[in-house]
Amino acid sequence: MHTRRNVILSLTALGVARAAWACPTPAVDETGNHSVLMLNAACGDSNTPNVFEPAILRITQGDSVTFLPTDAGHNAASKRGMIPEGAQPWNGAIDEVLTVDFTVPGIYGYLCLPHYEMGMVGLIVVGDDLSNLAAAKKVRHPGSARKTFRALLDQLDV
Repeated sequence: MHTRRNVILSLTALGVARAAWACPTPAVDETGNHSVLMLNAACGDSNTPNVFEPAILRITQGDSVTFLPTDAGHNAASKRGMIPEGAQPWNGAIDEVLTVDFTVPGIYGYLCLPHYEMGMVGLIVVGDDLSNLAAAKKVRHPGSARKTFRALLDQLDV
């Protein structure tokens, strides 16, 4: 099981300063590995439960993303219909540190299975390619995930 101590050590290894723990910022190491935190509450807003930080991550084709279970009870899984054609889906276990390589450009929608309906979702944009934006917007979601995905996708559609 991943404890906060282990996650802090993982963050340090990825280049996220320990002082940034209270309000983490996206990190990328020299190999192009980015980190996404799985949190019980949004940074600075305890009224927004179960979030990925950052909610939208822009990366370069060929980079990887490590999903870190900063708080227990979360996972990261791709959302069917919200990844580019030819991309590989993923489904991490609860409390698993998971690294995913992104070789196909486009928009990737992902979620935490236990908290999906509550709106724990995120987007990764690879190579500034928005070619599957229209398809991603057509995917249906339950509960708060609908509103959260809509807000995130609208941020890309500018």
